[in-house]
Amino acid sequence: MQIRSISWRKSAATAIMFALGLLMILPFLWMISTSVKRPDEVFEYPIRWLPDQLLWKHHLKVWSGPKGFALYYANSLKIAIIATVGSTFLAAFAAYGFSRIAFKGRDTLFVLYLSMMMIPPQVLFVPKFIMFEWAGIYNTHWALILPGLVSIFGVFLLRQFFVGIPKEITESAFIDGAGHLRIFGQLMLPLAKPAIATFMIIDFSWHWNDYENALVFLTESDLYTVPLGLQNFILEYNIDYNGMMAAATAGILPMLLVFMAGQRFIIEGISSSSVKG
Repeated sequence: MQIRSISWRKSAATAIMFALGLLMILPFLWMISTSVKRPDEVFEYPIRWLPDQLLWKHHLKVWSGPKGFALYYANSLKIAIIATVGSTFLAAFAAYGFSRIAFKGRDTLFVLYLSMMMIPPQVLFVPKFIMFEWAGIYNTHWALILPGLVSIFGVFLLRQFFVGIPKEITESAFIDGAGHLRIFGQLMLPLAKPAIATFMIIDFSWHWNDYENALVFLTESDLYTVPLGLQNFILEYNIDYNGMMAAATAGILPMLLVFMAGQRFIIEGISSSSVKG
C-alpha cells in the first residue's frame, strides 16, 4: 500500500512539473510561431500556433536585410566568448586563493569583495563612462569586455565549491612536491568542472543578453550586439513583430547550444569528481 502511495505521489509530481515546464516554454513557442506567420495573424485570438502557410521570408529578411544580423551575431559572440572565458579563469584563480591560501585578512577581504554585489550596476555607468573616455575605449567592444572579466558572483560560486573539496587532497599534493599553480591547474580545476560549467552558462547568457551596457557604451551601429539589433524592427509608426520574433529566435540558439554543451560537462564533472576514501 505504501509503495502505491509513493508511486502515486511521484506520478503527480511529474505531471505537475511537466505542466509547469510546458507553461514556461509557451512564450518561446509563440515566438517561433510568430516568426513564420503573416502580420495579420500575430495577435489573432485564439492563438493559431501553426499557421496554414509557413512564411520563412521573415527569417531571410533578418539575415539578408540592409543591416544584416550576421554582424550583430559576430559582435555578440566576440564579446560573450572573450568575457566568459576570461571571467571564468580569473574567478577560478581568485576563488582558489580565497579557499586554499591562508593570508592575513583573507576572510575580511572576501566579505568586502562580496559587499560590492549590493551596488546597483546602473550607479557605475557615469564613472565607467568617464574612465572609458579617458582610456580611449568608449564606443569599442573593450568597454563591454574588460568589465565583464571581473565577476563577483563567479568568485563566490567557485570559492564555495573549492571549500567543499577536502583539504586532505591538496595537502597530499603539497607533500608530493606540487605547488599552488600545479594544484590549481591539474587538481582543483578538473574537480570543479560542474561549478565551472554552471558559471560559464550563466555568465555567457549575461553577456549575450546584455542590453544596458551596450546601449550606453556603444554608439556606432557596426558595433551593435544582438539585443541592440532588435531595435531595427521598431519602425517609426509600428513594430515588425514577425521580424523581431525571427531575430529573437535566431538570437536564442547560441544560448541553447552553450547550455547543451555545458550540461554534458556538468555530468562528466560529477561522475569524475568523486572522492574515494
